[in-house]
Amino acid sequence: MKVAFATDDGIRVNAHFGQSPMFAVYNVTRSGGELLALRRLPEALHQDEAGKIDCRLAAIADCTLIFLMQIGASAAARVTRRQIMPVKVPFGSPVEEQVKRLVEMLQGKPPLWLAKVLRTEEEEAAYGSDGE
Repeated sequence: MKVAFATDDGIRVNAHFGQSPMFAVYNVTRSGGELLALRRLPEALHQDEAGKIDCRLAAIADCTLIFLMQIGASAAARVTRRQIMPVKVPFGSPVEEQVKRLVEMLQGKPPLWLAKVLRTEEEEAAYGSDGE
């Protein structure tokens, strides 16, 4: 599954969803995690709140989880409507540490929230996300 991390340096989860200058995107499986991309967001000087959220949603549209330190209520609602689960972690949490914890959860018995996310992802893969 693809997982995004709100970051300003690609190393630590240290950004609020609405102010994050980039997302580190990893592919995470039971066997490990690998960095796929650092998706930098364009600087928009006069973007309103909805525009900021839209831009960030587009950047993580293919992700299943988004790790961040904070997210506003309206952004959280829009993220979850896109079938992306926001996961709050402490400021400065190392991305690699979060990836490692996620791999360990996948290898063992995933917590209920993660099991639900995985089930949804498997159903979409089985039936095709475009309704075929």
